[in-house]
Amino acid sequence: MHVFPRYRSPAFLKEHIFHTMAFYHPRCIDRRGGYFHFFLDDGTAYDTEHRHLVNSTRLIYNYAQAHQHFRAPTYLDAVRHGLSFLREAHLDPATGRYAWMLRVEDRPDGTREHVVEDAAQYAYGLGFVMLAYAHALKAGVAEAREWLAQTWQTLNTLFWDESQGLYADELVEGGWGPYRGQNANMHVFEALLGAFEATGETSYLDRAERIARRVTVDLADQTDGHVWEHYHADWTPDWTYHRDRPDEIFRPWGYQFGHQAEWAKLLLILDRLRPAPWLLPRAQALFDFTVAHGWDEEARGLFNRMAPDGSLCDDHKAFWVQSETATAAALLGHRTGLETYWRWYDRLWSYCWDYFIDHEHGAWYHTLTRDNRRLGEEKTPVGRLDYHTLGNCYEMLRVVAP
Repeated sequence: MHVFPRYRSPAFLKEHIFHTMAFYHPRCIDRRGGYFHFFLDDGTAYDTEHRHLVNSTRLIYNYAQAHQHFRAPTYLDAVRHGLSFLREAHLDPATGRYAWMLRVEDRPDGTREHVVEDAAQYAYGLGFVMLAYAHALKAGVAEAREWLAQTWQTLNTLFWDESQGLYADELVEGGWGPYRGQNANMHVFEALLGAFEATGETSYLDRAERIARRVTVDLADQTDGHVWEHYHADWTPDWTYHRDRPDEIFRPWGYQFGHQAEWAKLLLILDRLRPAPWLLPRAQALFDFTVAHGWDEEARGLFNRMAPDGSLCDDHKAFWVQSETATAAALLGHRTGLETYWRWYDRLWSYCWDYFIDHEHGAWYHTLTRDNRRLGEEKTPVGRLDYHTLGNCYEMLRVVAP
């Protein structure tokens, strides 16, 4: 039987952070440069050659957060190790652009080559580069201040659309591609919050506030108050984008319950940094929608996605969806004093403790079926390592009862 208040204990959260970090450290460190990204459930690396920009930056973020909170020199060494690879392998210093996917090749003569397999440029990717630099700076890497400013300049030069107050998504030959999406803007927003906290420069927060209102108020007004994912170039909803590709990783079709909750969390962080009367009601509405429509009353847990007509279009359960919603619940409980949010926090932690957390090897399984069975043995495919779960534990630590 669960004793729910333990999930609200700082000691519990810190212990869970250490247990999760132990899955990655030191096995993810490639001593010849960068990190290994792709592991099976038991920690076996199943691909030691490929390096994805999102994973490279998320691991820097994880180590930077760990050092900020626990001041372990080994974590700071790992931050610098990841930054070196980011700048020497992913970055093209002539253009300020970062390769989306690399393959490392160890040659017989002992040298190593970094082969660019995908040079596509996405605002989403640069948002994570900014996030990595912001948290590296907070962890004490002074050089990251300049790198952060340079990356934001590149992001703005390549993707900012002043007429819309949002970022375009992808560069194609001749300019921007026709696709627009909220996800890239959400993660740039997250990076801007980190950049403001790291530097104190209000220009980052000004831009973040503008993005938040555009996505969660202006755009959401077109879609019944919920955050839709996909848009045409004029930022009208694209209701059919990727409808025929249910397994798409970064741009799946439908309302993503996890992104409603993630925006609720992020709005509350913005409210902490720059309070405004509209932020709490919007966060509450997005959270309430998530649990009302996404919770599985039979097997517990939150489903992934809902179609515009209200039917489920993905009844799998993703680790990050549970984690984001639990964090939003904690922040709402702290902000409002209402116990109902803390009950959701406990309920979600209890479910994750039973099904998502690998108590033997560490870290979280990334996806479960509707009846809570694991999908495959790959724990950390692209975009699925523990950036959400670890980052959210640090947010929870801010608000749990001392």
